[in-house]
Parts: sequence; structure tokens; C-alpha cells
Amino acid sequence: MTATAPWTTEKPTALLVLADGTVIEGRGIGATGKVQAEVVFNTALTGYEEIMTDPSYLGQIVTFTFPHIGNIGTNDEDIEDLTPAARHGAVGVIFKADITDPSNYRAAKHLDQWLKARGIVGLCGIDTRALTAWIRENGAPNAVIAHDPNGLFDIEALKAEAKAWSGLEGLDLAKIASSGQSSQWAQTPWVWNEGYGELGAADAKYHVVCLDYGVKRNILRLFAGLDCKVTVVPATTSAEDVLALQPDGIFLSNGPGDPAATGEYAVPVIKTLVKTDIPVFGICLGHQMLGLALGAKTEKMHQGHHGANHPVKDHTTGKVEIVSMNHGFAVDSKSLPDGVEETHISLFDGTNCGLRVLGKQVFSVQHHPEASPGPQDSHYLFRRFINMVREKKGEPALAER
Repeated sequence: MTATAPWTTEKPTALLVLADGTVIEGRGIGATGKVQAEVVFNTALTGYEEIMTDPSYLGQIVTFTFPHIGNIGTNDEDIEDLTPAARHGAVGVIFKADITDPSNYRAAKHLDQWLKARGIVGLCGIDTRALTAWIRENGAPNAVIAHDPNGLFDIEALKAEAKAWSGLEGLDLAKIASSGQSSQWAQTPWVWNEGYGELGAADAKYHVVCLDYGVKRNILRLFAGLDCKVTVVPATTSAEDVLALQPDGIFLSNGPGDPAATGEYAVPVIKTLVKTDIPVFGICLGHQMLGLALGAKTEKMHQGHHGANHPVKDHTTGKVEIVSMNHGFAVDSKSLPDGVEETHISLFDGTNCGLRVLGKQVFSVQHHPEASPGPQDSHYLFRRFINMVREKKGEPALAER
């Protein structure tokens, strides 16, 4: 992989230093400083703000394969982390071209200013195609990304830091990404020319308790849009405290880090919740930890799945959906125990993307059906979950699509 652009003689103001000693020079953007993280690539063409604020990216540097980033600026509506003051999401970003000036009626702030405000270290002006090809061949590397406007770097020290970082395996990040206290959510999905709505207390028909491992806002909005009062509780909440809230349904959220590490405290809780007759739905990290609670195993993926254009097949309908993905760990489908059925698979590599417990109202998916960013092919999964709640109440089912 070419470490520097051969046509430029300018002094680099940012570096990406991989654990194998590779040094990639570029122009610094966003916050100054340095951070250790895993480098992944995302193939989405749109939705860069949603991607960078997805708590599942905590501990990762995102390389955008789409070359022009910044053309719609940033705003306060497309943020996905629940507690923006804590700024959970990507810790670093890599672009091919300089940040594009915004040209969109919703733009409130230039992307570079926004990156600085959120403390995200960035680098541009490199061959992102070559970096993506390297990751595909060698796997997602541990690295240090550093930005100094004066171009003063201790390269040997950065190499040592990149090599010394332990990586995401064995790392529990859900406690960091999770909200620190319980809260109520009532905001409904965005509507063109209207913005977000609000579910009134009198209109809430169902109560969903969300175990927050790093939940995305649009997931909560879709629940509220289906007349659900949502109580968001911290990742470490006990099963007894969840059940004391008398939920109609229980949601296991997405989040960052190694599911086995978070599972040390979360899996016993999930095991207890699954034994009840309350419907349970999991997404991403919640899916992986549900798998662990049911007796399956999880594994670190070579490069992970990151993008808004991934094909997934739903075996329960026979249909193929294009979905958003963001995960570096996966449930090992070969380890699924008797009584647990694989419901979805990735058509890129055949990895597990969904499961359900036979005879119980318990299921989960690996991808992100809330479509933020990404297509809305999988929105039906929220209605599938609410139909389980409605069935328990003796109410007729909603049309899934």
C-alpha cells in the first residue's frame, strides 16, 4: 500500500499508523491529538453523520469509501447517540478528498467544525481505495490516528502505541456507551417538512423497556412511532429491575465492543428475561448477547460488515433485503443450540444475521433495521415485534409491510 500520495510535497499534518508499522500520511481535519482504535471501512454513500454518531463505532476509526464527504454539512437532527454530551461514536475518520463545503437546506454547521466540536480526529488526502483493499486482505488493523497542524510527530512512539493497543477483543465498551440513568423516550420518526413528532402519554398503548448498550435514537423513534412508551435503562440494570417496570416487550440494543466481555454481566440478565413470557427483540450487540445467552458462541470477524448496502436474506419470508450493517463480531451459526433457528444470513459471506427461539416470542437480528442511515427494507421487524406484544394482549396483528 502506498503510504504517501506521490504527487504531493506538502508536509503531512495527520498520520495513520498501523500496528504493523505502516505509516500513512495525510492532511489533518477535525480535532487535533491522537487516539488508538481499530480501522474499518464503511461503504455507505450517504448518512455520514448518522454513521459517525452511531455508538457501535466507539473504539473505531471509520474509512469512508465514498470519496466526497461533507456535502450536506451537519445538523442537530441526524445525531444517533442518545447522550451527545458524552459524544459516543467513531473516534476517528478517514476521507479521500478534502471535506466538501455544505450545500443543503438542513446544514447547520460545516463538517470540519462539527468534527472539532465532537473531538473526532480526522485525516484526508489519502488513497482510501488502497486502504480498503488492505483491510479486506489483512483484516481490520489496530492503529493510531494523529493530527498536529504543525506536522510534528514522534513516529516511532506512534508505532509503539499502535502495536501495544489490545484491540476490541475482550473489551467491554457498552458501559461507556450506555446512558447512566433511566429515561423516557417519546420522540417519533422524522417526517418530511415536519421534523420529529412526539408520542403523547395518552396515545402510548405499549411499554417497551430498552436495555441500553449504546442504543441509536432512530430505533427508539420507530418504537414510539408504533405507540410505544419506551423506558431506556442502563446496560447494567438487573433483570429484577427490568421486570419491576412491567414491560410489554423488552429490547436489547445495539452497542460497541466485544459481546463476550459485555456478556459477563448482561448475559445472566438476558437469560432470566428470556425465561419469562415477555416478547424479546435484539439488534446488533443485543443480537450477539442473546445468542450467548441461548448457548451460542460469538467470533471476531476478519473485516466486519459496515455499510448501508448489504444484502440479507430473511428465511422466514424468503425475501432479500438491503440493510445497514455495523458490526465486527458475529454469532457463530454452527454453535446455535437445538430450539434456536437461524432466520437471516448475509448474502456477502453467509454469516449469521438473525435468530429466533422456537416456541417463544424471542428473536433478534444482526443488522440495523432502523435504517439510519440506509434503506427501510427491514422496518417490518419492529412491527413483527409489536405484533408479538399485540398477540399477548389479544389484539389483531398489524401488516408487517
